[in-house]
Amino acid sequence: MAGTLKSVAVYCGHQYGNNPEYARDAKKIGQMLAEHGIKIVFGGGDVGLMGTVATAALAAGGHVTGITTHDVLAKQEPMHDGIDAFEVVNGVNERKQKMFDLSDGFIILPGGTGTLNELTDIMTMQQIGETNKPLFFMNTLHFWGPFGRLLIHMKNAGFFVRPEDYNMHSACTPEELINKVLNY
Repeated sequence: MAGTLKSVAVYCGHQYGNNPEYARDAKKIGQMLAEHGIKIVFGGGDVGLMGTVATAALAAGGHVTGITTHDVLAKQEPMHDGIDAFEVVNGVNERKQKMFDLSDGFIILPGGTGTLNELTDIMTMQQIGETNKPLFFMNTLHFWGPFGRLLIHMKNAGFFVRPEDYNMHSACTPEELINKVLNY
């Protein structure tokens, strides 16, 4: 492995979305992270894109740690079999903190409000100087384009004052994303 990142949290949807390219890229990312010896930390479920990433990583001989909450278990969401480590925590904030602690960086795939919450927490921590751990956006089908435009709008309106406070990287293909992770 060429870079300094030994583990990454992968934030993404517990759904597949409405285009098979989302799952295609999730699978490639899981596989490539494993092939390069980068450990994955994820939400623990065997559902949606998160399950796709974990399954691909495991099939490629990777190491995967799942972190979930009692609430998710209560909903009978299937947990992923075969992962190296699994931890159940008390709530979403404890889950995010545990995933943060176990990761050197973060890969953001398409997802919903949970994914948005996770990435904006990291951005807020970057803004106030609590972390400089990098965020890598997988911009499949330009999924994160509207978010980027929102950040530009916030900057133009005077609310996103210092873009240099953020350690964010974007890629349009899994290969480009992994290259950025490996060369970080």
